[in-house]
Amino acid sequence: MIKYLYRLLLMAGVVFISVTSVFAGNEEDRVEALLQQMTLQEKIGQLNQLSVGGFDQNAAGMMRAGMVGSILNECNPKVLNRYQKVAVEESRLGIPLIISRDVIHGFKTIFPIPLGLAATFDPELVEKGARVAAVEATANGIRWTFSPMLDIARDPRWGRIAEGSGEDTYLDAVMGVAMVKGYQGEAIDQTSMAACVKHFVAYGAAEGGRDYNSTGITERTLRNVYLPPFEACVKAGAMTLMTSFNDNDGIPSTGNGFLVNDVLRGEWGFDGFVVSDWASIYEMVNHGFAEDNKRAGELAINAGVDMDMMSYAYISHLEELIGEGKVSMETVDNAVRNVLRIKFRLGLFENPYIDEQRAEEVLYSPEALEAARVSAVESAVLLTNDGVLPLDKSKVTTVLVTGPMANAPHDQLGTWTFDGEPAHTVTPLKAIRDLYGKDVKVIYEPGLTFTREFNEDGIAKAVKAARKADVVLAFMGEEAIMSGEAHCLTDITLKGDQRKMIEALHATGRPVVLNIMAGRPLVLDFEIEHSDAIIYSFHPGTMGGPAVAQLIFGDETPSGKTPITFPKNVGQIPIYYNHNMTGRPYNGTETMLYDIPLRAGQTSLGNTSYWLDSTFEPEFPFGYGLTYTTIEYSEPSVEKTEYGVNDVLRASVEITNAGDREAEEVLQFYVRDMVGSVTRPVKELKGFKRVKVAPGETVKVEFELPVQDLSFYGIDMKKKVEPGKFRLWIAGDSASGKPVEFEVE
Repeated sequence: MIKYLYRLLLMAGVVFISVTSVFAGNEEDRVEALLQQMTLQEKIGQLNQLSVGGFDQNAAGMMRAGMVGSILNECNPKVLNRYQKVAVEESRLGIPLIISRDVIHGFKTIFPIPLGLAATFDPELVEKGARVAAVEATANGIRWTFSPMLDIARDPRWGRIAEGSGEDTYLDAVMGVAMVKGYQGEAIDQTSMAACVKHFVAYGAAEGGRDYNSTGITERTLRNVYLPPFEACVKAGAMTLMTSFNDNDGIPSTGNGFLVNDVLRGEWGFDGFVVSDWASIYEMVNHGFAEDNKRAGELAINAGVDMDMMSYAYISHLEELIGEGKVSMETVDNAVRNVLRIKFRLGLFENPYIDEQRAEEVLYSPEALEAARVSAVESAVLLTNDGVLPLDKSKVTTVLVTGPMANAPHDQLGTWTFDGEPAHTVTPLKAIRDLYGKDVKVIYEPGLTFTREFNEDGIAKAVKAARKADVVLAFMGEEAIMSGEAHCLTDITLKGDQRKMIEALHATGRPVVLNIMAGRPLVLDFEIEHSDAIIYSFHPGTMGGPAVAQLIFGDETPSGKTPITFPKNVGQIPIYYNHNMTGRPYNGTETMLYDIPLRAGQTSLGNTSYWLDSTFEPEFPFGYGLTYTTIEYSEPSVEKTEYGVNDVLRASVEITNAGDREAEEVLQFYVRDMVGSVTRPVKELKGFKRVKVAPGETVKVEFELPVQDLSFYGIDMKKKVEPGKFRLWIAGDSASGKPVEFEVE
């Protein structure tokens, strides 16, 4: 490839000191040597990203002219090699393209959606899944993915809640870092896929849970809640970052120089490149923030957005903006440096082409499928169980498998699975038949063929079949299309006739085990009342069927925990565990309006922060999940009760498995700052550990927390630890456990 570039440069009459000055030396020297050779049009071309499908001669012509820096949405290795050949061998400077794709929770082998991966509380497993995705995607030529999504989301009506790690800042940061490491690998090689952390920032707080909507997050809340996961991923080496669609406090993120220039680059030292979201530069016109695409391009480039995804603002207007003095050459050069730096870092100049045979060797490997199965097992959350689970194969002779998600290979994969292949999906029906069909008679009657269907005849058939079975295994939930980008809801209960079907099945008197596959937490009050057990599987991916089957029949034990609060009803939203303390907190003694009627002259039923027509508590708190045994916690203890700001706090707890089955418990470490210069959350997650406990075993588990990790942005907007009293909990969820106190001097 170097020879091709050298020949092209000579043919073009370009004179430079030495070809090795471009392709040897350190990364920055190589960037500068190449930058010196570039015309303004070629520089602008590196900042332009195009979406392509198949081999397009017009796109190829732009590449030949050096006017394209990246492409997305094509993943055929043969086509990509043709494009890359044009860029490398037929353009003047031979700068390779960086090929991108939305690889969100797997490429071909699909893992649980990110919200499900967060439910594992297992960053090592999440990293392994991202590594599988990178190996498969890079074999097809994809060297850049738009993941992980780090948006803190506290509104399950928002469709993109499926794509993130839930409501907690700490969990989001840990899972994001794990994905970055998995995508990019320990050492950069041809299996490394650049991570793109998104969406910068606060997109998950969109008003009304409606996609693309405005947010109104203060700088203090941004710094304490929404920005830390991005900072953690930048420090972990994330190569790229994407701005978000929303405006915050009236400023669209794609035009917010404070966020990109000041915080991301100035405070955190980020040296990768920033890409807009799809057409988000042009959409500043829709926001009313720019009068036209030219002005939008000016705002975006000056705000630090290096690459334009599908707005055509840079390629159309940057040269003119420079001529008018509205954009400086230094600004453009810095953007080009950022893009070239990542191309050099990925090794694209040395290895721009794809081995077209490699994909066949790595897709759907046994190791990948096993990692996907384990991820689906660990991501499943046992919400309720009256003792029916696990099923005893010696007593259960016949099961009915029913419901619209029992055999839905596409919908089981979930949102953002452009390259997932339903033909490779193992559904619950197939898994139950394959794994347990020799021991148990399996009747299949779907009742409903898709989740939004209304079908009384189908329900009647399922009820008739239920009377022939010992246990009903009902697979309900949401189709994949019901969550993800632009798939927001106002009603987050099961759709179609699913509730009617559950009620009819329950009325047969047979035990009803629900498995719900969905892209968000749903309101489950009805389902709890009309079932005997509920396993919740955020769309579990390719191997979701075996995972759920093995959990139901007891060959695997549930260990997943809710990464987000489940509301009792939509009216509670937003509801999340780490809210700030109010001046009149709910104390647990208030009564609902429909329980006690108002007396003459009475105007309220209590003067605390609660609802008259609903309980204060959620259906299931953050961090909640049952298993097939009983885990007992001792009171936590701390090594000492007073600490300096540079000390390390050490706390421990003992857990005992009081049952007769092995379990893997997720212990969660929470802290509360009792008094601050600004109001503080009632609890904050500061650590977690997965621990296996044998029947009858007692295990001591220790946590370490640098006191500096208690720092926050206070009233003076400076990050520091404020002295005072604290409480800590070590428990099985955010609503359990007894606290112990300590003090920071």
